[in-house]
Amino acid sequence: MNTINFMELDVRPILRAGGEPFEKIMEAVTTLAPGQGLRLWATFKPIPLFHVLGSRGYSHTEKALDNGDWEVEFSPPAPSAHAAKGATAQAIPAPQAEASWPEPVQQMDARDWEPPEPMINILAVLELMNEGEVLAALLNREPLFLLPELAKRGHDWYGAFEPDNTTYKLVVRVGSATGAAA
Repeated sequence: MNTINFMELDVRPILRAGGEPFEKIMEAVTTLAPGQGLRLWATFKPIPLFHVLGSRGYSHTEKALDNGDWEVEFSPPAPSAHAAKGATAQAIPAPQAEASWPEPVQQMDARDWEPPEPMINILAVLELMNEGEVLAALLNREPLFLLPELAKRGHDWYGAFEPDNTTYKLVVRVGSATGAAA
């Protein structure tokens, strides 16, 4: 059985100082060697991060510590045959969605915007679009807080970092109006 080598990252000091450690976490993830995992310590259970790293193939185990902090181990994805052949990763890891969705009717380049501008503007544009229409957006980071909001509003989405590892491409298909349940 292979033992995973974990990079260790303690973001508790950043959180206790009122900071946002997401960029530091993602920087650490991009520097991981193939097969290497990330052991993270935080002051809360980082549930949004489970989805973010899960979308990159990482599994996780979490452990509550006695003082209310959390230790989470993110284990790397198993090497795929596609990666083993040295092929370039596709920007969008959902070919079934890519094949069946219509072309985007809206394009947005938000790479130079600071949070929360991308989230606010994407949600505003989606409100003006018709059900089934598609928006494509380029972002400078994974939209950690936007993704659950899209799901809550009934929109479908898929996205991933482009091969440059600095541009996140998000594709959203407008869902039916939420809150209309009788």
